[in-house]
Amino acid sequence: MNSKMKKILYISIVILSILMLFSLSTFAKTNDEKYAWGFSRGKDHEQPNLDSKPLKVLEKYGGIAMGSKDSKKIYLTFDAGYEAGFTENILDILKKNNVPATFFITAHYLNTAEDLVMRMVKEGHAVGNHTVNHKDITSLSEEDLKKEIMDLHIAVQEKTGYEMKYFRPPKGEFNDSSISFAKNLGYTSVLWSNAYDDWNTSNQGRAEYGKKKLLDNLHNGAVILVHSTSKDNLVLLEDFIKEARSMGYSFESLDNFE
Repeated sequence: MNSKMKKILYISIVILSILMLFSLSTFAKTNDEKYAWGFSRGKDHEQPNLDSKPLKVLEKYGGIAMGSKDSKKIYLTFDAGYEAGFTENILDILKKNNVPATFFITAHYLNTAEDLVMRMVKEGHAVGNHTVNHKDITSLSEEDLKKEIMDLHIAVQEKTGYEMKYFRPPKGEFNDSSISFAKNLGYTSVLWSNAYDDWNTSNQGRAEYGKKKLLDNLHNGAVILVHSTSKDNLVLLEDFIKEARSMGYSFESLDNFE
């Protein structure tokens, strides 16, 4: 084989390699399916059916959404995108009833309610990462996703001395690469298995409805999602805690998840 033919062969191999890498990259990107978290409620306090595809991705990277079916431990979590004026009283109720919780906060929350975040830490609650700006993380580049998670991580650590380790994707939307990336940053992703439509702050005054929804769907290993921006959750919280305990459930920290 002469030198000209060798050169042509070499160039052909390089081009083919580039095309194969591009093809694999495009395939991975187009098949990185976006999921919106959901579940089907169980009956008679049975565990709900969690959506199988996103659950498979979550479990692949050590994430959690529901605990053991053989344990009556339950886990209370709050999403806190901003402070609506209810968290101080929520913390009072949690302290009075000796209930640990996890608060998933944004940068806006930290910047406007640093005193409450410090109180969460001092009173033994976990503070979780809900990203800086509450964006759709599946639409972000790796660099932007790192900033959304780590800028908040660093800010919380600098202001409170607390190092976050739990991550909740905004709106429960994620894909394989974003959950994998969060894990590589040292985070356990946390979804949920019990919730109700409490996020609409213009649709309040339904505390009894909310309490019934939460209690009717209470089950072993429940990871409960409620929003601290809902006045109804402040109203129902203490009764919910007492009634859950009367049903034999115990409130546990995510640090004791099983």
